[in-house]
Amino acid sequence: MRLLKDAKPWTPTSPGVVARNEALRVSKYLGRAIWRRWSGYHRRSRVESRMNGINLLGQSLMARDFDRQVAELQARIAVLNGYTALGRPVTVAVG
Repeated sequence: MRLLKDAKPWTPTSPGVVARNEALRVSKYLGRAIWRRWSGYHRRSRVESRMNGINLLGQSLMARDFDRQVAELQARIAVLNGYTALGRPVTVAVG
């Protein structure tokens, strides 16, 4: 559930609206940064972006055997981790 800063409560016409409006109310009360940590939203967001990266490397598995499928996914994850490492800044303590 992505909540924007200027989100407005919805009128209750479907079952998911009540949960959305409650999350919206709590995020405004606690602040967005605290709400993300409290609700676990940051973890969900990170997992979704990582799964999207894996899917960009291929939607389906080529191997038919389960053990080879596992190896294929591990290879995709290794490639994705390599790309992630290239974009991560290197920080050095000064002083």
